[in-house]
Amino acid sequence: TETVLRRDRTVVLTGLGLIVLLSWTYLLYLAWGMSNMMVMSESSMGMEMGMEMAMPTVQPWNAVDYWLMFVMWTVMMIAMMTPSASPMVLTYTKINRQQGDKLKPVWGTAVFFFGYLLIWTLFSAVATVAQGGLHAATLLSPMMETTSPIWGGIILIAAGVFQFTPLKQACLSHCRTPLGYFMTEWREGNWGALVMGVRHGAFCVGCCWLIMALLFVAGVMNLFWIAIIAAYVLAEKLLPSGHKLSHVIGVLLMGWGVWMIACVLL
Repeated sequence: TETVLRRDRTVVLTGLGLIVLLSWTYLLYLAWGMSNMMVMSESSMGMEMGMEMAMPTVQPWNAVDYWLMFVMWTVMMIAMMTPSASPMVLTYTKINRQQGDKLKPVWGTAVFFFGYLLIWTLFSAVATVAQGGLHAATLLSPMMETTSPIWGGIILIAAGVFQFTPLKQACLSHCRTPLGYFMTEWREGNWGALVMGVRHGAFCVGCCWLIMALLFVAGVMNLFWIAIIAAYVLAEKLLPSGHKLSHVIGVLLMGWGVWMIACVLL
């Protein structure tokens, strides 16, 4: 039995690792393309035109723009959230195997993980619409970061306050106890795996949605901040002091937000 469980674990971890690797490769490709486009644009125009390009564009997005941004957000969420979901995915695989293999563990894991990603895909759609609105309101620069320190400060303060709310702490507790979740929510079969994946994804979005909004402050395609946020999400779910870490980050975010607003008003 232990040999079979180790084999399942290896297969699942390999699959999750490949998904993360491919997702980050796509993000690196997008960031490289955006950087080259900005360099080419600046080098092909005079100073006056360069200054105009530095200003946020008010040209509305078309359907292709929304689709490309939706794909970008979806891949970005997969890259950021797959590592932190790994303990839950591995726990599902182990329990499903021990339940008597009524649903092949690897296939059942794929269904469970699909349900999890489905919720983050819906979140990506909402984030894309929100970004389109911010773009139309000229609140985002061409590099997809906020052009308003006050707006950025408000997002930071809101994200910091959210770290102390009962909703945040309840969702975080769920994400930190995979075995407890399956002991109370276990469902058999393909449909059961999908439902459990969707429910876990909903808890995960409830835990992290305002943290993801920080990308509108630091830059939606800022790979450094994408990596920082992904590492934080992983740490607060895996470290023994994860709840305390969320409080520390909350205080830091509120302080950062107040500082951003104060620099404008004072």
